[in-house]
Amino acid sequence: MDLNAWLIFVVAETLLCLAPGVAVLTVVSVGLTRGAKASAVASLGILGANAIYFALSAIGVGSLILMSHDLFNLVRWVGVIYLVWIGLQTFLGSHPSLSTASGPAETRYPAIFRAGLIMKLADPKTLFYFVALLPQFIDPAGDVALQVTILAITSVVIELGVLLAYGLAAGRLNRFARNPRFARWTDRVAGSFLIAAGLGMGAIRQNN
Repeated sequence: MDLNAWLIFVVAETLLCLAPGVAVLTVVSVGLTRGAKASAVASLGILGANAIYFALSAIGVGSLILMSHDLFNLVRWVGVIYLVWIGLQTFLGSHPSLSTASGPAETRYPAIFRAGLIMKLADPKTLFYFVALLPQFIDPAGDVALQVTILAITSVVIELGVLLAYGLAAGRLNRFARNPRFARWTDRVAGSFLIAAGLGMGAIRQNN
């Protein structure tokens, strides 16, 4: 693919990843309550969802989802309900994998991976990204599959680096956040982040 297009994509992707969106809020929440390792697992779930969307975009399925009002809203509200639900559980200190009250030995990494995966799959901004933004960097006259693969690898590397940095920063606070004096407030802050992310997804409209 064209080098200039790829460089512009790198800049755009980096700026988008650095912005505190749903993915960042999720990773930071997990890092606060469960530490850097758990936040890395959540990041892998997020990147797994991106990989799925890259594959769908290569065959045009993402466009069909965005064009279908009912299907778009179904995807959106699944994400909203899921994020708000686990956010409320975390806020109340009752989530088995995210709340600090559960203890580090009980961290359920598959559940954390699944949370990142479902959150990203249901994020409407992800659909807009793959349907509206990504095609701008693809030359339809060239090898589309190869170009999508190059952009996918580039995106994964950039987003992984950004999310790991956010997760590591939040994870450094985990030792203090788990202190009994702060644990309840840690759960409330992390839960609030997740609820805010879910409500933000709910506010997105298909015609944005």
